Amino acid sequence: MRFQQQLSFNKALNFHTLIKILIDPVLMIATLLFFAVYYEDKLTSQYVVLSIMLFALSFPGSWQKASSFYEEIANTIGQWIVVVGILLFFGYATNYLNQYPQQIVLLWVLVTPVVLISAHLLVSKYLTSQYFIESVKRTAVIIGVNELSHQLHDRINSSAELAIQVKGFFDVVSENSFSQLQVTGNQLIGSVTQLPSYVKLNKIDLIYIALPPSLHEEILTVLDDLKDTTASIYFVPNFFIADLIQARIDDIDGMPVVAVCETPFSGFNGIVKKVSDLVLASIILCLISPILILLSIGVKLSSPGPVLFMQRRYGLDGHEIVVYKFRSMTVTEDGEKVTQAKVNDKRVTKFGKFIRKTSLDELPQFINVLQGRMSIVGPRPHAVSHNEIYRKVIKGYMVRHKVKPGITGWAQVNGFRGETESVDSMKSRIEYDLDYLKKWSLSLDIKIILKTVLLVFRDSKAY
Repeated sequence: MRFQQQLSFNKALNFHTLIKILIDPVLMIATLLFFAVYYEDKLTSQYVVLSIMLFALSFPGSWQKASSFYEEIANTIGQWIVVVGILLFFGYATNYLNQYPQQIVLLWVLVTPVVLISAHLLVSKYLTSQYFIESVKRTAVIIGVNELSHQLHDRINSSAELAIQVKGFFDVVSENSFSQLQVTGNQLIGSVTQLPSYVKLNKIDLIYIALPPSLHEEILTVLDDLKDTTASIYFVPNFFIADLIQARIDDIDGMPVVAVCETPFSGFNGIVKKVSDLVLASIILCLISPILILLSIGVKLSSPGPVLFMQRRYGLDGHEIVVYKFRSMTVTEDGEKVTQAKVNDKRVTKFGKFIRKTSLDELPQFINVLQGRMSIVGPRPHAVSHNEIYRKVIKGYMVRHKVKPGITGWAQVNGFRGETESVDSMKSRIEYDLDYLKKWSLSLDIKIILKTVLLVFRDSKAY
């Protein structure tokens, strides 16, 4: 019976994983092939080629269950726009797009997001259904009574899809002091000496060990006592309570190492980020080139000085880069002390006020993106002098430089744009920057870009 339960759970795990990485690529390709067969009665080689390109762009899928129906729609359409945009760009550039009937391409582009959203909703409903959860439900106990074990318990309880029921806690204590321990709101079952018999009697599936390294001898004893059970055992590192950035487990020649602070843009994610930046920046620069010329003339006529304002800022890994902006002031400060622009700042020209209000002064930074110095979305770069001030007073400030700075960012679309009037205000901005590093996905980038466009003409903090 235990073997069957474990086998059922392993199948559930594989099902979850396969769904996340395959549902989008498979449905995109299936919809394309359906229209091809329906209208042409056969599959020609060009559809095979397009399917391979489509799979390369969309695999592994990044679908995650959304918190609301509207978020599901926004995430799905955002990701689909990126995929279609890349395909259309290269299709037009190589003239390969002309090999496909326009009717099939148009139907595929319009129908696919509807298919994806419908499938996501159906799968989400099934994965959270009582039928599915009951079929894979497991029982668990946690060893250790501390902040780490309570945090683990809360996270398990908040994730229904895990289908884990925590029966309670065990702790490493003597029999005399055991009665003095209390676990508020949760069940303290007993000491670790009672654990093996409890696991066997209650058919426990999972055991989480959340003990500090100082109790290594006790941990070894627990592991030895549990050899006669079939429960799965997991260690929960006590540094997990720290504010980890993109934590993951790697190995060096077979030795496991845990990344506590790492860029989210490593491996395949890095390729996705770089390609999306280059493609979008190229398309945008082609579209806005007439606007760039007009703005250059406007800046030149507004006041004496250069058209572009170039300022030293920190880029990836804290290396200095030169960032371009249209000059909006009568000064071009880039020394040891840089005064941030304020409301009604006399240094701002009349034309400069307009381009700052509409964020048009930031447009030359798409050139920085093509140079590889910046990304379209990321933490906004601060002047070098400001960095040197804030890195000394804000914990974790420099972690934001684990990624390239962006033209727009998570902090900016959440109200932290413009002058930072206090250290607390800058701390809030940094919290959003670090939150972006933890939560990054292509859909989050699309969401930030769309929010930025909406905020351009109604941001009260732009001046």
